[in-house]
Amino acid sequence: MKLGTYRMHILAAVAAGIFLSGFTGLAVAASPEEKRKEIRKMRSETLAKLYKVHPLARGDIQKAVGYAVFSNIGINLIFLSAAGGSGVAHDNRTGKDIYMKMVSGGVGFGLGVKDFRGIFVFSTAKAFKQFVESGWAADAQADAAAKSGEKGGAAAGAITVAPGVDLYQLTETGLALQATIQGTKYYQDDELNGK
Repeated sequence: MKLGTYRMHILAAVAAGIFLSGFTGLAVAASPEEKRKEIRKMRSETLAKLYKVHPLARGDIQKAVGYAVFSNIGINLIFLSAAGGSGVAHDNRTGKDIYMKMVSGGVGFGLGVKDFRGIFVFSTAKAFKQFVESGWAADAQADAAAKSGEKGGAAAGAITVAPGVDLYQLTETGLALQATIQGTKYYQDDELNGK
């Protein structure tokens, strides 16, 4: 590897770190309660947008065991991509909120910033429990294209990313037709959950 290329990779990694540390959607100096309030506000806005572009999703989420809503900011710098975000999982049976974080990184060509929202819908208690208690890492199998012809009703706009887990992914232009969560880790936010 040439010295100039090596330096570009180092600069890209540093820039990604600075970007993600400053733009995770929450002010660094905010108190835990202020952060929780911002996440709840993001959840309300995201669900409202989802219901506007895909009204049948409301019933899907209401009848689910639970759901989780995340806001993600990602960047691509030359050959490096990175993303970070926060969210909240909601247990429909108990009404409890579990605050969570997400982080991802990988190799990808290009420049740019993308902001998207993800809404996970859990149809089984096992899938929901695993997501919130053990965390979850989206592997290569998690990226999938939406096949609305194979699903009816509410699930037509969702993408199945794991057994018992569907994902609605929103971008600025509406509902995404492909999930892009490969290499993403979801885990509990100990600070916001009071641990």
